[in-house]
Amino acid sequence: MTDPFSPLPHAGEPHGAGIAARLNWLRAGVLGANDGIVSVAAIVVGVAGATSAVAPILTAGAAGLVGGAISMALGEYVSVSSQRDTQRALIAKERRELAELPDEELAELTGIYRAKGLSAETAARVAEELTAHDALSAHLEAELGIVEADVVSPWAAAGASALAFTIGAILPLLAILLPPEPVRVPVTFAAVLIALALTGALSARIGGSPVLRPTVRVVVGGAIALAATFLIGTLLGTTGVV
Repeated sequence: MTDPFSPLPHAGEPHGAGIAARLNWLRAGVLGANDGIVSVAAIVVGVAGATSAVAPILTAGAAGLVGGAISMALGEYVSVSSQRDTQRALIAKERRELAELPDEELAELTGIYRAKGLSAETAARVAEELTAHDALSAHLEAELGIVEADVVSPWAAAGASALAFTIGAILPLLAILLPPEPVRVPVTFAAVLIALALTGALSARIGGSPVLRPTVRVVVGGAIALAATFLIGTLLGTTGVV
């Protein structure tokens, strides 16, 4: 028999466990791909402004791809490792307090629900029932906003970040190398700006915000980056510096 008090699904409102963590992972993946598109596109367009030779463009683009992917992975690994260590320390502390001070912890949980607007009787009942069901999870979520199952792996985060960056970086690299020399830069500009529009729109949809403004923002930012690096490359090439 279906529990009449169980939460019913609403369109556009996912209630699955860990949904916030999954959305954060997806958003991070989109942003990582966006970084790969912009950074490698800026590199190859800048080099293409200085020379039409394929070898320097390929070398610079490949170096930017590999270096950027490694940098993204290292940054994500360090960041997530620090976050995970902090979360684990807080979880261990809460577990110890529940074992040593169960009455005080129950009173603390009751106080949290009282502060949320529940009556003293209801808050006490909620705290008691949640404690009986899973005391640690109840305290982690109410006190610290932590879901133990959502503590992420730094290796997984690093791998996902490097993969997203690489996928994004491949596009401008192919766009600059495959077309004939006269249309190489315009094709790259067009491919990159279209890809940025797609990632901007996808990021906005994931975040539940209107699509137009963030899409325009990321496209304009990408266009400025490409124009600036192409101009610098052209100036360096025409002045004989490179």
